Amino acid sequence: MAIIHKSGGGTGFDFSKLRPAGDIKFSTKGIASGPVSFMKIHDVSTEVVKQGGKRRGANMGVLETTHPDILTFISVKSKEGELKNFNISVKITNSFMNKVTKNQSYNLVNPRTRNVVGKLNAKNVFDSIVHNAWKTGDPGLVFIDEINRRNPTPALGKIESTNPCGEQPLYPYESCNLGSINLAKFVKNKKVDWPRLKRTVSIAVHFLDNVIDTNKYPLPKIEKTTKANRKIGLGIMGFAELLIQLNISYDSKQAVALAEKIMKFISNQAREASMNLAKTRGSFPNFKKSIWAKKYKGMRNATLTTIAPTGTISIIAGCSSGIEPLFAVSYIREVLDGTQLIETNPYFEKIAKEHGIYSKEIMNQIAMTGSVKEIRKIPATLKGLFKTALEIKPEWHVKMQAAFQKYTDNAVSKTVNFPKTAKTSDVRKAFLLAWKLNCKGITIYRYGSKPEQVLYVGTTVKRRKGEQVKYLSAESDYAGGCPYPYCPH
Repeated sequence: MAIIHKSGGGTGFDFSKLRPAGDIKFSTKGIASGPVSFMKIHDVSTEVVKQGGKRRGANMGVLETTHPDILTFISVKSKEGELKNFNISVKITNSFMNKVTKNQSYNLVNPRTRNVVGKLNAKNVFDSIVHNAWKTGDPGLVFIDEINRRNPTPALGKIESTNPCGEQPLYPYESCNLGSINLAKFVKNKKVDWPRLKRTVSIAVHFLDNVIDTNKYPLPKIEKTTKANRKIGLGIMGFAELLIQLNISYDSKQAVALAEKIMKFISNQAREASMNLAKTRGSFPNFKKSIWAKKYKGMRNATLTTIAPTGTISIIAGCSSGIEPLFAVSYIREVLDGTQLIETNPYFEKIAKEHGIYSKEIMNQIAMTGSVKEIRKIPATLKGLFKTALEIKPEWHVKMQAAFQKYTDNAVSKTVNFPKTAKTSDVRKAFLLAWKLNCKGITIYRYGSKPEQVLYVGTTVKRRKGEQVKYLSAESDYAGGCPYPYCPH
């Protein structure tokens, strides 16, 4: 399977324009409850209204650092079970980050009056973000200046928020239209099959553009806004398996260089396909207001590329999610009726057999931890090739995200994985690196920092005669990428 398209649901909210808690309402002499209280209302609504009766929706909530309630927002998810249908991110500007590095203070501004109502030390606020991200996985960061620096339609206004997993910065009432190419299927004679990838990109762009016209929209305004810009987001999955087939370690300069090369190629081919569609179907209505009008005669779509987390669809395709490394080489997946299935990465199984080291004993050993790191019979070259997400240093996660972001129109959903033993200083370094490398946002996840997570190491499962064995267990239908259990992708 080369291309998969999946419908999903989710909303993004910028709560920065809501008056802070304690602000006086002069019309009623009442007191405002602040943005966090409104987030809780949305959270309950999302819990009650299930999309299609199948699963919960998901929300992204963002808030500017200048909002008087920013500290409350940063720590809101430190309480277990709070806002469980929300991912939250702080809107970070370059001005704020410069003040962080210089240990300077900045103004808090009432969004209703635009008056300065206080000051905070930027470094202290940043440290609070880091601590809470380390503790719970939230908040993430949205580098809003970088998002708007690369906004293709700046004449229409600034982009304020993203979809729930952060990969799609959007205007109000715009919608996600995403598809992913399984790169694991594009290897020929141990090289990237560029001609086949080119054809697939062209077909995918055509397909996603068709979706805009055939889709049934919940509101006329959503249809109007979506069709005005005709944004699509073609991305990838199976990158980890591509590297394995090419004998390239994920945490290497070679892998990062290949990431840039592949995404630049996909971006160029997608743009060419969109220009060709514009010749027969016309450009998107806001084309003349876009940056593309100065560069091209026509363009069918305002944006063309996005890297989504591809949790469920990567399971369908039998590959790793998005641009993530392997989470595990072998693990137990627990399905809906409680049945537990051993899953082994097929590429490891194939290579292990080729090296003459495959055995049920080794597979069981791997399943207990998900890793080949400590197994003596496995050669060092294979250990390097099959490093898992928690074995790869955070800076390589960030570098990989930045490499793909360089040639991605929208944004990149990527989880920077940390072991349970990671320190807050490690999280801080990752956040700073993401800003310096021009990422549009960053999400980190320290293993075990949420009471419920996508994948677990050392889950006890029952075996014959009541024997208890610890295995790596995947207890969700999301296989990595975005760490949040309610991400719609």
